Amino acid sequence: MITIKEIPSNETYAVRQPVLRNGLPIESCVFEGDDLTSTHHFGLFENENLTGIISLFEKINPIFAAQNQAQIRGMAVLETHQKKGFGEALVRHCEAYCTENQIELIWFNARTAAVGFYQKMSYQPLGEAFEIKDVGEHYLMFKKL
Repeated sequence: MITIKEIPSNETYAVRQPVLRNGLPIESCVFEGDDLTSTHHFGLFENENLTGIISLFEKINPIFAAQNQAQIRGMAVLETHQKKGFGEALVRHCEAYCTENQIELIWFNARTAAVGFYQKMSYQPLGEAFEIKDVGEHYLMFKKL
């Protein structure tokens, strides 16, 4: 059985570290704005075990004209649970949350390897690839809801 529910930021580290910050210290899993009341962290649980996470930040990217924007950060599914639709379920959960809260645009920085995954859900890359220190090459991606 799969459930998605809101979790505190520190519970995301169990998935953030092995998937997104492998080999880096646990401190690298703390994102600026994690503990703001406007930030929401969602965990996907399979049989009560946390297997995937996604964080939604109220953050305006001035590149976009939309007034109400949200940024997805830290989307990750444990390697042993990938290719089961969990990542898509997490993104769709955020989209539903944004729609309910009148957020009209979602944007994020996607790792190059994940661009195709997001394009299947109608996210579009914008601009050229760029490097995020200690993490790798990314593309800015977005979707109007």
